[in-house]
Amino acid sequence: MMKTIPFVAVAAALLSAPCLAQNPGPERLAEVEIRAERVGDGLHVLYGFGGNIAVSLGEQGGLIVDSQFPELVPKIRAAIRELGGDEINFGINTHWHYDHADGNQRFGPEGVWFISQTDSRERMSVDKFIDPLTRPAFDQPAYPPAALPIVTFDNRMQLHFNGERIDLLHFGPAHTAGDAAVFFRGHNAVHMGDIFTPGGYPYVDSNSGGDLDGMIAFCRAVLAELDEDAIVIPGHGAISTYADLVRFTEMLQSVRDRIAELIAAGASLEQIIAAEPTAAWDDIYGGDKVRFIDRAYSTLSR
Repeated sequence: MMKTIPFVAVAAALLSAPCLAQNPGPERLAEVEIRAERVGDGLHVLYGFGGNIAVSLGEQGGLIVDSQFPELVPKIRAAIRELGGDEINFGINTHWHYDHADGNQRFGPEGVWFISQTDSRERMSVDKFIDPLTRPAFDQPAYPPAALPIVTFDNRMQLHFNGERIDLLHFGPAHTAGDAAVFFRGHNAVHMGDIFTPGGYPYVDSNSGGDLDGMIAFCRAVLAELDEDAIVIPGHGAISTYADLVRFTEMLQSVRDRIAELIAAGASLEQIIAAEPTAAWDDIYGGDKVRFIDRAYSTLSR
């Protein structure tokens, strides 16, 4: 059952965007509203502009996974109040990219304590750049101290909050070098950030330690933690299933093997793109296959 908070078309268009939603600027963000979808009692997903936000609400307070943009924080808080929540006590960043973490810059000074994988905090604390390939590379400036995670973990961490165990797991480089999968064990659900993008081919940020083989290994490790009835929350796009994640992982492996075969035969990037190694999956994932092939090539040819 879905509880909907009205939102405009500009936000709806981004629900299936695979990753790195472009910062639209304050004027366009002013038009965005928030939609909420129920996962289970006390657990919802908020869609707006940027990465999907998971929200845990209960007797102990509120916890969010990812934070979108500072301009949207008042609307995110209002949406949480509509769901019966009040204060947000903790936040978890699945990774450091701005469309998942820029909201830290408002939530943090307002008292939310953030948690991330160690590498993600390190990248948030210094000036970085992102090269999405589909548009010019751009800077992501260092966050102020109040916006940085105050707790980090290397591979595994547990929280006990609102009556369930929440596991934060890192299985090595994937979308970036510092991704976290967030398991809500009481709801049989996981938020995977941009490791899993059911609406399109993923972006492997090889400039930030991302790795295609690592993404495949990460997906398999997450599947091993789940049962077939699990709910999978992607970084962007609709709430998905275990079977959706299985299919996504099969796609990654299939494309990886084809590109590796072409590299071994001496093919250039241009020749690999022309060979269409994603052809068997384009009807399902569409999107920017050239960027996916480019980033896959960059990691497999290191």
